Amino acid sequence: MTYTGLRIARHAAIADIDAAAWNALGGGHATLSHAFLDALESSGCVSADTGWQPDHLALYDGDTLVAALPGYLKSHSYGEYVFDWAWAEALERTGRSYYPKQLSAIPYTPVPGPRLLARDNAARTRLVDAWLQQAESSGLSSAHLLFPDAVSLAALRDRPGLLLRESVQFHWHNAGYADYEAFLATLSRDKRKKIRQERHRVCDAGITLRRVDGADLDDAALALFIACYRNTYRVRGQRPYLNARFFETLRSRIPSSLMMVIASRNGHDIACALSLRDDRRLYGRWWGEMEYVPCLHFEACYHQGIEYAIERGLEAFEGGAQGEHKMARGFEPVRTASAHWLRDADFADAVARYLQRERAGMALHINELEERTPYRDGGRATVGQEGVGLADLQ
Repeated sequence: MTYTGLRIARHAAIADIDAAAWNALGGGHATLSHAFLDALESSGCVSADTGWQPDHLALYDGDTLVAALPGYLKSHSYGEYVFDWAWAEALERTGRSYYPKQLSAIPYTPVPGPRLLARDNAARTRLVDAWLQQAESSGLSSAHLLFPDAVSLAALRDRPGLLLRESVQFHWHNAGYADYEAFLATLSRDKRKKIRQERHRVCDAGITLRRVDGADLDDAALALFIACYRNTYRVRGQRPYLNARFFETLRSRIPSSLMMVIASRNGHDIACALSLRDDRRLYGRWWGEMEYVPCLHFEACYHQGIEYAIERGLEAFEGGAQGEHKMARGFEPVRTASAHWLRDADFADAVARYLQRERAGMALHINELEERTPYRDGGRATVGQEGVGLADLQ
């Protein structure tokens, strides 16, 4: 489609954008839903006070939303999972300010997916134009777009002045398994043995587990999760990013997007794992415990999620950022990407040289990971993965 009269708008709250129009562009992705983003904002977890000032970009054809991008003005780099602290320190040593910066991402959520939400490629191209123009005119040091899917990345790849960065996550992929045992049968012998030992160890500790879909989460279950979540941060001497109001809002507005695993011992609930889901994928997100039990984290956060994905016919389970230990439990390396625009030419040149070296090292690292497949005979289970290929970054 050819657009001649598009109107660009910036919105200081996701609530200012029509929910149905936004969701239509988001394609049903759990972390991109209007309700999820609004829960972050309405709970106060995402705000200027927390260093995440909403600044969403939208393109309208008349009154019709045709493209949009989740955006924020950031006063720090917490909660992003693409680490640029060294960049900030290097620029500020020269007397220039790195913060605030412009960011397109899902707050506290390292899940790859659409970032340039658009009705068609023409609208997506105009959205990239608007995003870069906003960066140029803002006076800010930089603009960053994190964890785009391949479609969004393709629209960014050839843009002058944009630097592309590669990283890796670990996702489990459903190859049409009839049940959990069918999945285990595809793993190498030592990996099967290790998983069975882990699961037996949890069972021998007297732990029982149950899975609860969001529609069945009552007040007691949600209160348990919040207590476990807070306690896990407390024992680490940290403050949680998310508050009770956020989780209560999710349960109220999008219960079908939630799945909780609850672990109990001697009749007492002691730990929880809370995941997001959509029609295609499960996303492991939040964990908390009141007491430590060896291997319980692996059981609640990985093995139970895989069982659930198989039972529900989901195509994949994303276990969160980082974590090579996930490979021993059936997860596989998946390339992820980010795009970066830097205002200062000398700084951008220095970062580009750094990224060239980093990309070469990352390619070797990913190749080495792929050679360590947990599947028998060096095979892979990967089906329809969301990751991006190295060619997308060149």
